[in-house]
Amino acid sequence: MAEIHGRCDGQFGAVAEALTASLDGDDVGASAAVFVDGEAVVDIWGGYVDAERSEAWGRDTIVNVWSTSKTMVALCALILADRGELDLDAPVAEYWPEFAAAGKQDVRVRHLLGHTAGLPVWDVPVTADELYSWSAVTGRLAAQAPLWEAGSAGGYHSITFGYLVGEVVARVSGRSVGRFFAEEVAGPLGADFHIGLGAEHDRRVARLIAAPEGDKPEGFEVGVSDANTVAWRRAEIPAINGHGNARSVGLVQSVLACGGTVGGVRLLSPEGCERVFEEQFHGVDRILNQPIRWGLGYRLENRTASWGGWGGSLVLVDFEHRMTVSYVMNQVLWDAGYDRSLSILMAAYEAITD
Repeated sequence: MAEIHGRCDGQFGAVAEALTASLDGDDVGASAAVFVDGEAVVDIWGGYVDAERSEAWGRDTIVNVWSTSKTMVALCALILADRGELDLDAPVAEYWPEFAAAGKQDVRVRHLLGHTAGLPVWDVPVTADELYSWSAVTGRLAAQAPLWEAGSAGGYHSITFGYLVGEVVARVSGRSVGRFFAEEVAGPLGADFHIGLGAEHDRRVARLIAAPEGDKPEGFEVGVSDANTVAWRRAEIPAINGHGNARSVGLVQSVLACGGTVGGVRLLSPEGCERVFEEQFHGVDRILNQPIRWGLGYRLENRTASWGGWGGSLVLVDFEHRMTVSYVMNQVLWDAGYDRSLSILMAAYEAITD
């Protein structure tokens, strides 16, 4: 039986049991956290940082969380909007004039956050190496025509989301989205989450382990092997290369669950948090090919806002219960990846509904 470390309030014992079962199954190393009213009631981890199982996953182990990173980028935009520095109803070109090219003059900032901008991919596929050049890939997005009229359809912007929203954040704040996040979010909260990772943190990174089926599914632009490189860690690829653990993911997103203030640090007003629920699209997503409700940067269901990362990581913010549940891991799984995070999530709900 896997050994679990950390703390878990007795009421939430089922979460520890779920993580143990996961580590006894497909997982190699992972962490899980539950925050209620901004306080960690679960902060646990276990397993190993490597496929050889030679080094234990520690309290401060961090890992690439793939698209769970998008929730951090969205939060940056919501903060700027709440401060009155960013108008979500304004044309993107108001902040990024070059973006008006190819018929995009009417694309609004909210279209970027809601995956309805019509720019889910580059018109010519990019390589991992090309993603490291911010000006090149954002320049290409500014120049290309949208695949549909903004706001008329939803289509998951899997990698472009981070560059699109990130460029707006940079134009408004004068700082890259990674730096803005570090200085305005992670720093004040004391959260160990990074968009663009410094060399001093390399020793703490758990290498991702490819799924049994291979490095990446057919049609994917990047794979697990790319994410295990130094170049990947140093770059800001905001939609998919955030590094953290369940504790830091849960802490940051607890800001939304708690009306904008956690640990005495106010990042948003209560009204600013509620903007997450401004529905941007409800229907079948053109890229994911499944029904979804997109709010401002998050998937919506009832009074929850959530999103996860390729292979299985997840964060869910429950506004009604002022609760955040998060899970991250190093073993990427394609088809059954979210079985593990959903087991953590269901265990957390078991604790609050018994």
